[in-house]
Amino acid sequence: MAATESWQTAEVPGPKKALIISKPEVVVAMVKRAKRPILIVGHNAVEVKIEGKKPIDFMIQIASSMKTPVVATAHTIREFLERGFEKAFHMPIVDIINRLQDPTWKGLDGKGQYDLALIVGLPYYMEWLVLSSLKHFTKLKTISLERFYQPNATWSFPNISTQEWANSLEKIVSGLEVK
Repeated sequence: MAATESWQTAEVPGPKKALIISKPEVVVAMVKRAKRPILIVGHNAVEVKIEGKKPIDFMIQIASSMKTPVVATAHTIREFLERGFEKAFHMPIVDIINRLQDPTWKGLDGKGQYDLALIVGLPYYMEWLVLSSLKHFTKLKTISLERFYQPNATWSFPNISTQEWANSLEKIVSGLEVK
């Protein structure tokens, strides 16, 4: 069993911690059940390689299957456009998190608030803070798609190897594909 302690030491998340994603099918079920999911992708999704692929490649496949808005932070928008994915919005991470906490915000498309946020590609410490903010100030469910346990998410992978991470992302992609 993989570790379920915070990857970053000396951080205390509080009594409410993320549920472990023991099977990638859990993510697939959560996404399919969500009415208004959103995918937030940070710059680490283009700077890290897992099993010969970059996380952004998995995220494009997931976003295409989900038909959900994608927010690209930092310089990530360029990578989406270079890969032919033009449905991503560019927004700083602080801005999108503030908007997700605003009960009057109607979303990127004006159709209402989101009920599920999938987050990947942020530095660990930044994702920790982002998820803490969402945990304490919204009713939004969150899923961290990172390979390190994020206790402030609603759901998170435990600390897993890059190979396990790649396999899990592949299973999520195949589970969400329209057959």
